[in-house]
Amino acid sequence: MTTASLAMTTISQKPSWIKELSAYMKPDRTKAIRQLLNTLLPYGALWVLMTYLVKNNYPYWMTLILAVLSGLFMVRIFILFHDCGHGSFFKSKRANTLFGYLTGILTFAPYEEWRNNHHRHHATSGDLNRRGIGDVWTMTIKEYRESSRLKRLQYRIFRNPLVMFGLGPFFLFLISMRLPTKHSTKDGWQSVILTNLGVLALMVGLSYAIGFTNYLKIQLPVLYVAGLLGIWLFYVQHQFEDAYWVPSEDWTLLDSSLQGSSYYRLPRIMQWFTGNIGLHHIHHLRPGIPNYNLPQCQKDFPEFKQVNPLTFRKSLRSLDLHLWDEDKKKMVGFRSIK
Repeated sequence: MTTASLAMTTISQKPSWIKELSAYMKPDRTKAIRQLLNTLLPYGALWVLMTYLVKNNYPYWMTLILAVLSGLFMVRIFILFHDCGHGSFFKSKRANTLFGYLTGILTFAPYEEWRNNHHRHHATSGDLNRRGIGDVWTMTIKEYRESSRLKRLQYRIFRNPLVMFGLGPFFLFLISMRLPTKHSTKDGWQSVILTNLGVLALMVGLSYAIGFTNYLKIQLPVLYVAGLLGIWLFYVQHQFEDAYWVPSEDWTLLDSSLQGSSYYRLPRIMQWFTGNIGLHHIHHLRPGIPNYNLPQCQKDFPEFKQVNPLTFRKSLRSLDLHLWDEDKKKMVGFRSIK
C-alpha cells in the first residue's frame, strides 16, 4: 500500500465508515480557547524576551535561538488561522472570521483571500486539468518537453530547493500575500487590504516601541523559520512519489484525499507545533474536522492505521521529485526525461 492510500477509494465504493467522521467535525470552544492561550501567550512572551535581548545588546545568536522557537509557535498560529478558514475552529462563523483575521495579521496572511484559494486547493488537489491555484506548480513530463526553454528554466528555478525554501518564505509572506491576484474575489481584495493595514499598524507600533532595526532583527528570522516550515509541510503533503494526479473526468474527492495527501508522521512535539496537520489525508477527507480532533479520529478508525506513513527521512526524497509521469503514475526527477 502506498503513502496515503486506503483499500476503498472511489465514490462508487465509498466506505460506510466515512459518514461516521461527521461526529468529529463538531468544534469545541473550550479546546479552541485552550489552543489560543497555549499558543499566543508563549509567542508573546518570546517576543518580550527577544526584545529584551536585542535592546540590551546581548549576543544576537541568543535572539536567533529564540526566533527558531518563535517560528515554531508562528506555524502553530497559522494552523489555528487555517482551521478558522475551514470554519472548524469555532462553531460561530463570526468567531472564526474574527480570529482568522487576527491570526492572519500575526502570520502575514490575508484571511479571506487565503481561505478562498485554499478551498480551491481542496476542491482541485490532484486534478491535472485544474492546477494553478493554491497548489505547488507541477508539470507533467509531456508538458515539460513541449514547453519553451524559458518556461523550462522558470520551472527548474521554481523547483530548486534553494529558491523554494531559501527565498520562498520571504517572497510568499512579504510579497505574494501582500497582493491580490486576477482570481481574487471582492472579499479577497478587502482582506488583503485590511491585513496589509493590520501588518503595517503592528510593524509601526512595535518599531515605535522597540526601534525599527530591533523589530527587523526579531521579525525577519521568526517569519523565515515559520515560512520555511510552512512551505515544507505543504510541499510534502502532496509532492511524494506515489502522489495522485488524474484528468478531471477521473478525479474524485475521495481518491484525492486518501491517495493524494500524505500522512506525515512527526515526533510528538513537532506534531503539537504543527497542529496535527501531518494527518493530512484525514484533513482532506473531512476539512471540517478541527485540528484538535484529528488524533482521536485517527485512533478510532483502524482504516487510517493502514496508511503507510511518510517519515521525515522518506520526505527528503521529495526534493528530487519534480515532474508527474503520466505513464508510470508517479512523481519523478528531471533525470527521468533524459
